Amino acid sequence: MRPLNFSGCAQALLACWAGLFIICSVWAEEPMLRVRFAPEKDYGPFIYQDPQGQLQGLSIDILHELAPMAHIELETQAAAPLATILTRAQAGQVDLISSLRPTPERAIYLGFTQPYVAIPAVLVSRQSDPQRTLEQLAELPVAVGKGYAVEQFVRDRHPRVQWLAVSDDAVALKLLEQGQVKAIVADLASVIFITRAQRNLDWRVDQNVGFQYQLSFAFAKDKPEIGERLDRALRSLPLVRREAILSHWLDAQKIEASRPHYLILIGIAVGLLLLSALIVIVGRHRQRGQHDRR
Repeated sequence: MRPLNFSGCAQALLACWAGLFIICSVWAEEPMLRVRFAPEKDYGPFIYQDPQGQLQGLSIDILHELAPMAHIELETQAAAPLATILTRAQAGQVDLISSLRPTPERAIYLGFTQPYVAIPAVLVSRQSDPQRTLEQLAELPVAVGKGYAVEQFVRDRHPRVQWLAVSDDAVALKLLEQGQVKAIVADLASVIFITRAQRNLDWRVDQNVGFQYQLSFAFAKDKPEIGERLDRALRSLPLVRREAILSHWLDAQKIEASRPHYLILIGIAVGLLLLSALIVIVGRHRQRGQHDRR
């Protein structure tokens, strides 16, 4: 057995410490960056405004962890629907948006960080209605979030469906409950979150529509420093802390407890948690708007 080269090990260790010291020094000297953050009003469990007017959700918890590390000072604007936020972003009135998936249209005026969570979009109907797929819902009304990336996805693939674009998933679920639409398309985590809050058990998952939300932070394209700082902070956020935030908002027991249609829901929910566990892929290049979101 060859003897250990302690001198070489010591030199390598000193080099690592020196590199870490340089990185920390750069971060310490980095000036604070003031950023206009536009939160979405009703996209639980990712970001939403509670009855007391406070922002809550997985995305806001992650952002609060990242902001000090990225030396970002948030100037939080009034919560609003996504379509309103995107319009303001196009007008240069917003610097940062959370819980967004890149699309070619958005990439014209927004940049995107690496994704921090991934979840599937599903077709949801009332338990009292017959189980159908999107192909079988041709000529029937189905609600989907206005401006959500999944909207264009399902419109392109199922043009015969009578699509009704609504402001958010809560409105879509209310229309479903009232029988004004035959089904809705939304991400599974949001459906579970909203129906639990409303104590609505008259729903089931009928189909995984083949669309996955890989949610990122979006920033004004003319301010790439925001994205660079957030990506660096995302890579540095401890795995234990990321997992703690995920488990708080996407808890497997809570998902199981919300089961109106046990087997289908839990099967997809397991996939949701597995996908969610892949948040913050280290070293992944920033998204460049070549995929579709919400």
